[in-house]
Amino acid sequence: MEFKDLEHYISKRQALNAALTLFAWDQDTEAPEESVEQTSKYVGTLSHELFELITDENVKNILLDLQLQDLPLEQKALVREWLKDIRKLEKIPSDKYQLHQELLMKAQHVWQKAKADDNYELFLPYLKQIVEEEKEFALYRKNNEENLYDVLLDDFEPGFHTQQLDQFFDMLKKEIIPLLQKIQNATYTIDKTYNEKDYDIDKQRIFNHWIAQYVGFDFKKGLMKESAHPFTTNFHNKDVRITTHYYLNNLESALFSTIHESGHALYEMNISDNITMTPIGVGASMGFHESQSRFYENIIGRSDLFWKPIYPRLQKAFEPLLDDVTLQHFIDGINKVQPSLIRTEADELTYSLHIMVRYEIEKKMFEGSVDYHQLPTLWNNLYKEYLGVTPSNNSEGILQDIHWAGGSFGYFPSYAIGSAIGAQIYAYMKKTVPIEQWILDGDFQKIKDYLKNHFHQYGAIYNTNELLQKVTGEPFNPQYYIDYLKNKYIQIYHLINE
Repeated sequence: MEFKDLEHYISKRQALNAALTLFAWDQDTEAPEESVEQTSKYVGTLSHELFELITDENVKNILLDLQLQDLPLEQKALVREWLKDIRKLEKIPSDKYQLHQELLMKAQHVWQKAKADDNYELFLPYLKQIVEEEKEFALYRKNNEENLYDVLLDDFEPGFHTQQLDQFFDMLKKEIIPLLQKIQNATYTIDKTYNEKDYDIDKQRIFNHWIAQYVGFDFKKGLMKESAHPFTTNFHNKDVRITTHYYLNNLESALFSTIHESGHALYEMNISDNITMTPIGVGASMGFHESQSRFYENIIGRSDLFWKPIYPRLQKAFEPLLDDVTLQHFIDGINKVQPSLIRTEADELTYSLHIMVRYEIEKKMFEGSVDYHQLPTLWNNLYKEYLGVTPSNNSEGILQDIHWAGGSFGYFPSYAIGSAIGAQIYAYMKKTVPIEQWILDGDFQKIKDYLKNHFHQYGAIYNTNELLQKVTGEPFNPQYYIDYLKNKYIQIYHLINE
């Protein structure tokens, strides 16, 4: 058999994926509220068709034959990933898979209402059913002594295991929580009340459109809309869509959400034309994808180098609200450490502690039985222990994220992994290219080209550790992240002599 025998199936698979992606995009941006019940049936049908195509016996035979051939790198990777998908799905009954997809779409709608009404009991039966079905599917797929959570983790972070993540999060507990406590007791304080003034929403839209373009987002290949929870989606490298969310009394929220999602989008736009409309035309992993958004949002976007050339433009866009806010005051403000309840609004230092809470709860869900009625209490206790804050209601607690409603268990660690990878890449770039000068000059084309040539173009040809090893000479190493955070915040809070 030849690779061309697979090409028809690749096209059909991507078309079905695109249809499902379009439904998801529409549901989160412009679809009528009452559409979900009917639309979920379309999603279920399309998911069933995609399931049947991926696991088709004829496709499997083609792939198994191609696996034995000496193929070009891209084709070899595509065959590998498709066979992995088959192993993931072929043991799951297709009717159960379809019903599960319908459940997930309904659950996300219920979650939205439960969050709005602060009604965990409304979402609870859906959460319980989703977890039990995900457990069942993981049992179909697990190998020998592999634990269920590692099965789920592999869907998002190939090559990572709970043992490695436990070590990573232990490093955060030992290094970052004590640093947080020192900052809370520091004599140096930061006032950012400027961020709570009334920032005209239309002016925010204009500036956020500009700043997305400034960091490299190509509006000929993408668009930006609004949603309750900012996200990025793509159909191929010439149709990438992002959303943001504006608040009258929080200038930073949309600003850094826009830069964050632009980082995701640049990754997608930079994937090679040769693989973009194939199953490997995606990120190396969710963590690597997150590394690019965190790289742009935090490492670049919260640096003084980034704002020095453009801060006057921000002041002018919202004059006179920032007239008496100096650049240094603004830089301190956007980096202020303030433990909060909401993950998406967390400061850079405490962000991964939010992820640690979710990681520990997810492991408990899949390692044994849990009392779903007590999950909010567990959530609140962990927030108190790690961040020193306690939610006053479930909307700002266990209901704040949509991920579990979408069945995305094993996904949350990707956010912390991504933050660490971003720091690792930045450390390497500082040793090999004048990245700091590029940022100061606003020369984002050079940054975009570097990331494309070294990382983005490859899509999922390599996994995260392979890609890091190929470029930097070592696999995932979270020590760079720990060092980056400590150096940055010791300087900001003048802790050198404390």
